Amino acid sequence: MGNIVRKSGSPKKAWMPETQLEVKMVEAMKQRASAGSATKSFNSIILKFPKIDESLRNCKVIFEQFDEDSNGAIDHDELKKCFHKLEISFTEKEINDLFEACDINEDMGMKFNEFIVLLCLVYLLKDDPTALLAKSRMGMPDLEATFETLVDAFVFLDRNKDGYVSKSEMVEAINETTSGERSSGQIAMKRFEEMDWDKNGMVNFKEFLFAFTRWVGIDDMEDEEGEEV
Repeated sequence: MGNIVRKSGSPKKAWMPETQLEVKMVEAMKQRASAGSATKSFNSIILKFPKIDESLRNCKVIFEQFDEDSNGAIDHDELKKCFHKLEISFTEKEINDLFEACDINEDMGMKFNEFIVLLCLVYLLKDDPTALLAKSRMGMPDLEATFETLVDAFVFLDRNKDGYVSKSEMVEAINETTSGERSSGQIAMKRFEEMDWDKNGMVNFKEFLFAFTRWVGIDDMEDEEGEEV
């Protein structure tokens, strides 16, 4: 997945972030984890899928606004204009890192689901008055609550509060919800495999977000639009 480098050794050992952006993601998530999670079960996350789906689809307005050439993807220059318009104070390097991290197909353009992941990472990493003003300028009051739900869901899964979700943590979270069901372990493994794109045994927040857009059907929406053209 992108320029992620697989690491050897057991996932039980301290996991080392591989990019500067990942370092920031992990530290931000650790800080959020210190406050605990309001999520009580994985089922409660699933029950929120329809509301989250609706909120994320509403981001299409923002996406189309900054996709100036209407080619279905936001390129690097369009992203820089997006940050400038929303007055989000990221450095050139931070913008480059975010673009590279979210352009998972490495086709020099972010599709809609990739753009959603980027916005949520901005929410996590830039939780200051400037960013809050930018969010209000988006004209989407539900967006902040949706991103907060996603952050809280990750904190719930990250049992040891190290900024990553391991396979065993996912199994524990699913088992709490489906205790006694034979299929609970299989469900947990399937969900984890859907998140662990680089197959290194640990899931960071970005990987979790990409999996989530698939779970709520954002990718399906893009496929449908592609068929209409």
